[in-house]
Amino acid sequence: MKKQIIPKRARKIRSLFGYYYKKLEDVDKQWKESKEFGSILILSLVEEVGEMARAYLAAHGKKPTNLAAQKDERYDQELGDILVAILRFARIKNIDLHKRIIYSINKIKKRQIKPKDI
Repeated sequence: MKKQIIPKRARKIRSLFGYYYKKLEDVDKQWKESKEFGSILILSLVEEVGEMARAYLAAHGKKPTNLAAQKDERYDQELGDILVAILRFARIKNIDLHKRIIYSINKIKKRQIKPKDI
């Protein structure tokens, strides 16, 4: 297994998620008290997923006439936007993303061994 390189600041915070959450504190401080912030982040996530899908389809010939997506959007950049939207939502809802990711990975492994019954 390849050794993971963690920035010095992240090592002090003890995780990459903690490092990202700390960086997002400044970004989100104006929204901190808003009751609507979770809804705004969900809408942002949906928008970013749509942009990534449009960019991917444009790049891989499924929608070659979508010139706007070809010009302005790259699916790898949009994936970064999706991850940031997820991090922001998890941060404000106090979701332990490491725990959730490990749970999901284990669920996938389990389904590979024994598929879900219909």
